Amino acid sequence: MNNLTSATHTLSFPEQLDCFEFCSSDFATNLIALGSNKKLILGMISLPEDSGTFDWKRLKDLYHESRCVSLCFAPETSLAVVPKSVIFCAAGSDFRLRIFRTDLQSSDTVQILNGHTNYINEVLWDCNGEFLSSVGDDNTCRIWDCKNNFENTVTFHLLSAGMSVKCHTEEPRKVLVAEKRGVIHLYNVQSQTAIISVEAQKCPLKSVDWCPLNRMCITALVAGDIITWDLRRPTPIDVKRVHEDGGQIVRIAPNAETVVASVGRPDVAVKVFTAKSRIPLVDATLKLYGGLSWHHRLPYIGVATDRKLCLWKLQIK
Repeated sequence: MNNLTSATHTLSFPEQLDCFEFCSSDFATNLIALGSNKKLILGMISLPEDSGTFDWKRLKDLYHESRCVSLCFAPETSLAVVPKSVIFCAAGSDFRLRIFRTDLQSSDTVQILNGHTNYINEVLWDCNGEFLSSVGDDNTCRIWDCKNNFENTVTFHLLSAGMSVKCHTEEPRKVLVAEKRGVIHLYNVQSQTAIISVEAQKCPLKSVDWCPLNRMCITALVAGDIITWDLRRPTPIDVKRVHEDGGQIVRIAPNAETVVASVGRPDVAVKVFTAKSRIPLVDATLKLYGGLSWHHRLPYIGVATDRKLCLWKLQIK
């Protein structure tokens, strides 16, 4: 690992990591899920801000019969109740979604959702836990009703592959859907209509994120550019060339509107920028890419690479 910015903490694993996600629930912010060959790993990271030291505890392995491509936790996940309640969704390379429920002891269940006919690119729980949304190479965004046994109640048909789907706490029953051709739609799930659309004027669009602190701000990774829109305007408010050979994923920091992390090429380059600066807070080259996620309470970004999980602590003002 060639680093211009060395990771603050590193965890090593016996298996290669394909997927990684921090839990965004207030009652389980140090809980993580990792996807590996034929398994999903649930674990707990202890950070110095909480416990004084950095530590890791592997809590549970769950069987997953295909390669995991996307993970998300249900908002009601909690380690503060008895028994513990961990609910999450894993999207597999077999075009299926799997809903896992575990108490981290002896009670585990899995529910398989069929519907996608090609690769799934992202899955996301809405902030109120009412529905699950997924997008894929079958040119669809599918809405699964959590209160109705995860029935696929709504399908938005796209003109190219669905690459990203996002929700926002201040915009209930709406989903932000990004297409590979460079178009981003904001849909109303109830009326099944598009409210707003913006265009990048280039492609491929690989990833989009919706700023948690500003519902009018969205950021996409298109080719190698990080493009930011104010949804009240049709044209971008900022375009920054970040990855010369194209990008893979972009994520806005949950607690800092102007801080954005991305992964792209050449090699596997991890970069973290503030909006006004051209000098990265993090600039690291990794071996392989297996997921990027922000801690939802503390200023840490995590990236899975080969058999390691690297965490950087950011100096965010």
